[in-house]
Amino acid sequence: MATVDSSPLGKPSDYSRPHDPGVLFAIRRAEQRATVGIGAVLPFSGVDLWTAYELSWLDSRGKPEIALGYFRVDADSPNLVESKSLKLYLNGFSQKRFDARADVEGTIAADLGHAFGSRVEVRLTAQRDFAHPRAAELDGESLDDLPIAVRHYTPRPELLAAGGDKVSETLVSNLFKSNCPVTGQPDWGSVQIRYRGPRLDRAGLLAYIISFRQHGGFHEHCVERMFVEIAERCRPDRLTVYARFTRRGGLDINPFRSNWEEPPATSLRTVRQ
Repeated sequence: MATVDSSPLGKPSDYSRPHDPGVLFAIRRAEQRATVGIGAVLPFSGVDLWTAYELSWLDSRGKPEIALGYFRVDADSPNLVESKSLKLYLNGFSQKRFDARADVEGTIAADLGHAFGSRVEVRLTAQRDFAHPRAAELDGESLDDLPIAVRHYTPRPELLAAGGDKVSETLVSNLFKSNCPVTGQPDWGSVQIRYRGPRLDRAGLLAYIISFRQHGGFHEHCVERMFVEIAERCRPDRLTVYARFTRRGGLDINPFRSNWEEPPATSLRTVRQ
């Protein structure tokens, strides 16, 4: 594994460099997970759904092709890949020739599979199909109009509470924000909490979601932290945490973690994405 000092993180970058899978910077998930008490046996399954909006290559005649890229990575892969390094990697395709789109998909799948340490599903959507994915929002009841006073902007799991009869419900907030742990850039997102169990205190849940506002953490780890802390504090029988982050550097990352339901078959696109 490379170190942060030897990586492209937080440094000026050469965006004109040719295709080079060596720029992909892998980070061990286990080290991040250990900080919130997740061991070798994961309390959830899930995926990370990536969307690449800036992907182009040359066909066999040298004419540019463009596509939207969708990458599906299992949550049990040993590594995550830092997003700036993935952007640098994809930029390397801009002057590389391929005979067919399937060759691009195969190259990306092989390179990302090596970096993540497990199989990565890659699907490219051609320009003629760009209009097909329609914007939609995460389903559920919004928490965002609750008239709460907010005092904490670093994670406060003690804000979480639940009690009373068991319910099944889906709650959503668009007020999530965290920060890149390397560059400090803001990461804006929408969070969906779907559960069955004692009723969550909604004001406390919203205050908890907002408390990540000054927290530095990778998207995947923020979602896993939310899953673990809600599970520990509120004891639901079933729990899903799904976040859709706005794009940065032409990429969005959308982690899904659940102990009972399958990940979405396709990746939706919210209005802010």
